[in-house]
Amino acid sequence: MLRKVFGSAVFGVEATTITVEVNIDSGIGYHLVGLPDNAIKESNFRIAAALQNNGYKIPGKKIIINMSPADLRKEGSAYDLTLAMGILTASKQIAADNLEDFLIMGELSLDGSLQPIKGALPIAIKAREEGYKGFILPIQNVKEAAIVDGLEVYGVENISQVIKYFDKGEPLEQTIINTREEFEKNLDFPEFDFSDVRGQESIKRCMEIAAAGGHNIILIGPPGAGKTMLAKRLPSILPPMTLHEALETTKIHSVVGRVKDTGLMSQRPFRSPHHTISDVALVGGGAYPQPGEISLSHNGVLFLDELPEFKRGVLEVMRQPLEDREVTISRARFTVTYPSSFMLVASMNPSPSGYFNDPSAPVTSSPAEMQRYLSKISGPLLDRIDIHIEVTPVPFEKLSEERKGESSVDIRKRVTKARKIQTTRFETFDNVHYNAQMSTKQIRVYCKLEDASKQLLKTAMERLNLSARAYDRILKVARTIADLEESTAVKGTHISEAIQYRSLDRDGWLG
Repeated sequence: MLRKVFGSAVFGVEATTITVEVNIDSGIGYHLVGLPDNAIKESNFRIAAALQNNGYKIPGKKIIINMSPADLRKEGSAYDLTLAMGILTASKQIAADNLEDFLIMGELSLDGSLQPIKGALPIAIKAREEGYKGFILPIQNVKEAAIVDGLEVYGVENISQVIKYFDKGEPLEQTIINTREEFEKNLDFPEFDFSDVRGQESIKRCMEIAAAGGHNIILIGPPGAGKTMLAKRLPSILPPMTLHEALETTKIHSVVGRVKDTGLMSQRPFRSPHHTISDVALVGGGAYPQPGEISLSHNGVLFLDELPEFKRGVLEVMRQPLEDREVTISRARFTVTYPSSFMLVASMNPSPSGYFNDPSAPVTSSPAEMQRYLSKISGPLLDRIDIHIEVTPVPFEKLSEERKGESSVDIRKRVTKARKIQTTRFETFDNVHYNAQMSTKQIRVYCKLEDASKQLLKTAMERLNLSARAYDRILKVARTIADLEESTAVKGTHISEAIQYRSLDRDGWLG
């Protein structure tokens, strides 16, 4: 007898429905076809034990299972439950007239209990698109799948529950989540707050500008100056995620199986990979492509601590994703695209010893050593970083102050107001939402300067030996400073402040 059961495969951040056809005929043998990987080929042992321990069995006949489309590679252990239900119904051990109305996924343990799967959210979205009545999956993944409305989602702990539902009509408990309500309930603030940072007022101002315009930023300073502390607090002043951004971010984390019990992610991600990371781990890829760190930080912050310590090749692969805000991974048979719209925050010491711009420490690095150290970061990568700021150590008087600094909540209010101005400004553009994303053409339209401001910028570029690439960056940052002040025009004061934030373009830093 032939029966069909439906599962799903995830490619990139999208799901594709897989039809599992099970045919049982006279003879002996177990044949699994349709490009399954080793984890799927091993499933017959897990299924046999799970069925045995729940009072059923794999029939001693000729079983042919085809996973269609047959030319698409399938991977992972999430098809165990799909295959098991196909075998049970095809061998007439259970009746299941409405089996084809459901999408079924789950990894089986030997006792029949279910283990979590990856990609539950994109699979649920696809199931709704294709008109399935419901989605049956492990209970650990039920919250992320239940985000999708218009689809009945059932979380189960054991294969016996699924068998009783189809064979005996015993009801399963449907999980219903009010997505908007759940999202708003979890919109609390991260544990790190800017009020913990003593002193460093100019750096906090810089962080506020970076957050308001979505600008990439690099912090240069000696060890212990507070670079990491400041970077970790940046997500706390970014505007709250919209529901659309939250769904997009949850989808990516769902693909790698990193969604927590809350279901929908409401906090902006903060990723801080170690400098030994490989280029595949950073941008994504592998034999079975997976999102990398830059995609896991989509709609959030990617923090690269000690930037010159990263392998040059690893940093160079970031250049194109920083510009396009997505990364495309191509293989011989298929191509996947992952979104990667993130804020890059980098930190570095100014010299190998770390104390080059610390006024109280002796200079121990020669100019040649410094040049070699700084040249590990290429010009094209720096070209994509709008704000360069020097961080100096905090004096004891500031550290011992009892008075707390301004809280993240207050800073976030100003940032959110500036972002709203930008959202209104760019509402006619599809791929531009904040100032950092402006193209040269848009800069000419929205960053018009008065003659006095033009002259100021010209003088600064000549006197400080600023490179040509600094010109557009200064204008973008000046536009953000103007938005924070709710000014429609970019004034001379905004330009002069933006010029201060181009330390690494000055003559003598990178030559």
